[in-house]
Amino acid sequence: MSKWVYTFGDGKAEGDASMRNLLGGKGANLAEMNKVGLPVPPGFTVTTEVCTYYYNNNKTYPADLKDQVRTALSYVEGIMGKNLLMKITHCWFLFVPVPEFLCRV
Repeated sequence: MSKWVYTFGDGKAEGDASMRNLLGGKGANLAEMNKVGLPVPPGFTVTTEVCTYYYNNNKTYPADLKDQVRTALSYVEGIMGKNLLMKITHCWFLFVPVPEFLCRV
């Protein structure tokens, strides 16, 4: 199973600045800023490999991506003490294929 989603929050991060190619510049820097204690809200980054997978696999997403996003949302909810999924009325990522948004450079 590939890791498609990396979380950050509460002073911890699964990624860091050295993972720029995988997490993109913003994702890598958010992870790094969180690790050094800057006030960054919790969140998660979907890797650039998802975009590659999408285009190499007939415009489909990896089968385990939704579960990894849900797990990441649960992580963020735990830190914030709020149920975010109940507040999301339209989540483009879970329902609509928008690879261009994922693939911005």
